[in-house]
Amino acid sequence: MFTGIIEALGTVVGVADEGANRHFTVQSPFASELKIDQSVAHDGVCLTVVALDVAAGTHTVTAIAETLRKTNLGQWQPGRHINLERCLAAGGRFDGHIVQGHVDATAECVLVEDQNGSWLYRFRHEPGPQRLTVEKGSITINGVSLTCFDSEPDAFSVAIIPYTYEHTGFHQLQVGEVVNLEFDIVGKYVAKLLAAQGVLASTGS
Repeated sequence: MFTGIIEALGTVVGVADEGANRHFTVQSPFASELKIDQSVAHDGVCLTVVALDVAAGTHTVTAIAETLRKTNLGQWQPGRHINLERCLAAGGRFDGHIVQGHVDATAECVLVEDQNGSWLYRFRHEPGPQRLTVEKGSITINGVSLTCFDSEPDAFSVAIIPYTYEHTGFHQLQVGEVVNLEFDIVGKYVAKLLAAQGVLASTGS
């Protein structure tokens, strides 16, 4: 489990295809602390460390075709900065919200507005019964736990403070780019229960 509190920015330094899979080599400040088979969230996607190069400060993860289709990982190229978070340690401080590292959908950034001290971002996504946001509720964007507002069935906004802007990938995010979304797990369970009772249309999941 993750919390959406980003530990570090990693840099993609290598991309290699093997059959339908794609290997990403990522340079990060905590590569020397990682272990093979450890789970790390990369822009909100939980991936397993399959190789380490401590001398180079890098680790490698593998994305299968399904992951490449359902996330923005297919767009990653060397030089891209990505948000990294290791799993929450037992007894650790819970500063964000419950994040599984399972991307529900992607969204397009449709607005970036400098508000003289903060930045407003708006995102648009395909609507669905389990793709719900509520005013002042939680949303995970590229692994970052954020509070949404101006919530609509297919869109929402977030405000980014300078620290988050500088220490996550938001400083490189531009209009037209695709981001990974993970909707609040509590809201998804509620939607599932309501669908089972016929209150909401079932998603078939």
